[in-house]
Amino acid sequence: MKVLFAAAEVDPFAKVGGLADVARSLPARLKEIGQDVRVVTPCHGSSLAAFREAKAHREYAVPLPGGDRRAEVATVEGEGGVPVDLVLDERYFGRERVYGEADDLLRYQFFCRVVIQMLTRDAWIPDVVHLNDWHTAPLAFALRNLAWGHPVLRGVASIFTIHNLRYRGPDELNDYLSQAIYYSDRITTVSPSYAREILTKEFGEGLDPLLRLREDSLSGILNGLNYDVYNPRTDPSVAHQYDLSCLEERTANREALRQELGLPARRGPLAAMVTRLTEQKGVDIALQAVPELLAADAQLVVLGDGDAWLQAELGRLQDAFPDSVRLAARFDEPLARRFYAGADIFLMPSRYEPCGLGQIIAMRYGSVPVGRRTGGLGDTIVDVDEHPEAATGFLFEEFSSFALAGTFDRAVRTFRDQKTWTHLQANGMSRDYSWRASAIRYVETYVEALRARGIVPLE
Repeated sequence: MKVLFAAAEVDPFAKVGGLADVARSLPARLKEIGQDVRVVTPCHGSSLAAFREAKAHREYAVPLPGGDRRAEVATVEGEGGVPVDLVLDERYFGRERVYGEADDLLRYQFFCRVVIQMLTRDAWIPDVVHLNDWHTAPLAFALRNLAWGHPVLRGVASIFTIHNLRYRGPDELNDYLSQAIYYSDRITTVSPSYAREILTKEFGEGLDPLLRLREDSLSGILNGLNYDVYNPRTDPSVAHQYDLSCLEERTANREALRQELGLPARRGPLAAMVTRLTEQKGVDIALQAVPELLAADAQLVVLGDGDAWLQAELGRLQDAFPDSVRLAARFDEPLARRFYAGADIFLMPSRYEPCGLGQIIAMRYGSVPVGRRTGGLGDTIVDVDEHPEAATGFLFEEFSSFALAGTFDRAVRTFRDQKTWTHLQANGMSRDYSWRASAIRYVETYVEALRARGIVPLE
């Protein structure tokens, strides 16, 4: 099956968030299991060097209301040998910022127009176009609307993946996301629980009636993790490499992280957060719970930037408790790996969490997650009180600092039982959240999308 994967960011060419990881790893796994996959993405500033070094370039005349505009596409090699088409236009792309420009709506609409030209002119014609978030959402309507006049497009199905329903684009009068939900042949989200949650008023962001209309076409497929990239045995960022066979060597990373952050040694656990500093991630209730965390002789380290008031409050707590609280207010991937490898407990008290990779990475590195039962957190963390033998961490229900503090207390009491704690770590490190299982489920969804268009897929 031929699949065109369209996304606004693709690691390593451009990365702002988790979408870039998905767009890097999922196509590679699809190719690995026998699919013919290409990726198309804008050429941002971080991609210019790869664009210029590419040997294969082609141009397209892109129709716009004011006349045609030319775009250049360069094909480079992504992970696993997947071809990645970088789309460059001097007006709209080649900039350092992937998002947050005043003309984002026009930029990504132009990108979608280029993709349509590729579909109607190139010799390689996909069976399915896999769209991701609002930046590529206009293509869902385009494939339906233009199919009447383009025989080629009649044979192309679409699936649309919602990575976070809250992000709908920069213009409150132009909701491309709604178009894609309505017109795509199949809709997916990034975890089974989030797929159920967005059908409700609480999590539906005002689109729950539309989503319920398409409920039979909606499914949740858990995001995976690239286990080759995130591997504590080979990760060059961690101070002391280890794996499940030598788990006792992991403790050296905790002390190395304390030294790096200027924290004294303690008998209590080291708790960590690697996150955007936003209320969505539950940073506000984590701050409210700090007195209870510190009363348990724990230390809290936080890596990330975001809302100014949350950063200021964390800075105040660091000043008030210099031996117990530390903030690194930045995005720093190597340091994030050291947080995962050095922390005993990993906090994810999210208001909502479509999937979440932090808890999956934490388990891969032997850090035990404490999370709220929402979205992908509930799908991936197995609570010790509910399933002791299969447990990987701790979950709480109510979004409150009280619930978080109570669950953290459970975690600290378990931390003092070395046998049980090691069992939790071993279970987490043994779980398989790699992309292969998710890739197989996506192939099944592509087949469903083709059949929904009345197309019989080739087996």
